[in-house]
Amino acid sequence: MVSIQDKIAAIKKFKILFVEDEQDLQKIVSATFQKIGFDFHIAGNGKEALDVLVQNSDISLLVTDINMPVMNGLELVREAKKIIPNIKIVIMSAHTEEEFLSEASAMGVNDYLIKPFDFMKFIDIAANYEVD
Repeated sequence: MVSIQDKIAAIKKFKILFVEDEQDLQKIVSATFQKIGFDFHIAGNGKEALDVLVQNSDISLLVTDINMPVMNGLELVREAKKIIPNIKIVIMSAHTEEEFLSEASAMGVNDYLIKPFDFMKFIDIAANYEVD
């Protein structure tokens, strides 16, 4: 069985972009990521996230909400894949509709987290990815 420390060490190999429009969740995730020592950026919507991706082509893991102002998460995923084709993507949403999940999967989304954000589930998912 893999320890939580080993999983965290695996995730530390990634440069993470966390995209969420809810400021309270941004603050909680940012504080947690910082305390653990993750290399990360935070964006408040898809447009901000695209700007971060263009300026940081070494981002290897995108964690994004779906329902956001300015540009939603699915539009972001579509554009992010153009900028960094091998980026790993985890989407977050309160929605679980099959049609939505199928569309996300077809776009190359690796995993899906149901809100509220579950940090332990995120660690379990992300620790299994390989950095390209």
